[in-house]
Amino acid sequence: MDHRYKNATRLGKRHLIRHRIEKIKPSEYLSVLILRTIGNFLVLSSLFMVGKTFYQPVQQEIRFFIEQQAKKEYVVASNKEEEAMYKLQTNKNQPKGALNSLLNVKPLEVLVPEDPEFSVVITKIGANARILPNIDVSDEDAYLEALKSGVAHAMGTAFPGEGGHVFLFAHSTDYFWNVGNYNAVFYLLHKLEKGDEINLFFKGQRFKYRVVEKSIVNPDQVEYLTRKTNREFVTLQTCWPPGTTLKRLLVFAVRVAD
Repeated sequence: MDHRYKNATRLGKRHLIRHRIEKIKPSEYLSVLILRTIGNFLVLSSLFMVGKTFYQPVQQEIRFFIEQQAKKEYVVASNKEEEAMYKLQTNKNQPKGALNSLLNVKPLEVLVPEDPEFSVVITKIGANARILPNIDVSDEDAYLEALKSGVAHAMGTAFPGEGGHVFLFAHSTDYFWNVGNYNAVFYLLHKLEKGDEINLFFKGQRFKYRVVEKSIVNPDQVEYLTRKTNREFVTLQTCWPPGTTLKRLLVFAVRVAD
């Protein structure tokens, strides 16, 4: 193709584009600007909601991964005196490794129950939270308020040491975008496997349980609240997948001798 013809074609296109721009009316320009502004707002709003919904689950997953790589351990102490004794014994014989120093991770952390009157401590996932007793599972306002500050104990179920079924739940919400407003103590519950230890503290006494089973159910499957066995056991419930309210993850554990 002739060089002059190419240049003429380019000039013609530029002229047409400039002519079309000049033809756009102010009202049309304003409409395009409004539509682009709305589109950008919707995109940013969507990104904000995704971040708000999944920030805590992702944060907990990263923490767990780092601690696993650094081989961090958690131990349970019933009180401050026992905690001080653990720290004294372990600090003498457990030097901080290079990876722990790099990631600023303590090689061992002692978990003292948040409230000796009623708390749950799970060493594998570093969970430690107070339990609010006798929360009505049919009263949405009551249990949502309780879940902002701790784990809820379902009204009508047993307390540790009574030989019955203890039902505890956390990380539940009314709408999925509201999940981030509630405590994250059970976000890593899915990491628990058969044989893992769950500690409940009630009225100053420690009760140990071992995980025996896990199950994922629909939100309307509430028959697990009244589940019975011939052994004292605890059920831990959380929403699944983390950051959503689609299903419920249940972890079952039976009491073992101290």
